[in-house]
Amino acid sequence: MNNVRAERTMAEFMNQLTRETIKELIVSAMEARKRSYSPYSHYQVGAALLTESGQIVTGCNIENAAYTPTNCAERTAFFKAVSEGITDFRAIAIVGSPEGDALTQYAYPCGVCRQVMMEFCNPSDFQVVVAKSEAEYRVMMLEELLPEGFGPSNLNDSTR
Repeated sequence: MNNVRAERTMAEFMNQLTRETIKELIVSAMEARKRSYSPYSHYQVGAALLTESGQIVTGCNIENAAYTPTNCAERTAFFKAVSEGITDFRAIAIVGSPEGDALTQYAYPCGVCRQVMMEFCNPSDFQVVVAKSEAEYRVMMLEELLPEGFGPSNLNDSTR
């Protein structure tokens, strides 16, 4: 795994994903990618969101001719989960590349998706996996992708 920090708290260590779990998430994201509706960009993305209870919720990108209503795979997975009452998450795997079966690049979440993750996840505990295959992947914490992110805790200013 890349981006492994030297210092880890016990909570962080206990929350680490196993290789088997990472592989299962990547495979689920690859399957979700096959359902991508991307007739404009031809860039297919799939995501697999791991809940605290161990359930996997998938999503794919869904484009729209007006562009603005387009929804990323990551947000699709989050919104599906939240609409079913699930709001506790551990990790997400994301795969994406231009149209076709091959994954040729890492697909990192966009800024809007990072902000949605920040809404529901502790940035120091939530893990983001980007993958080109079951064996070629990178794992990082949300806080590494969204340093100094704005989240619910910012609205509870204790200095007043």
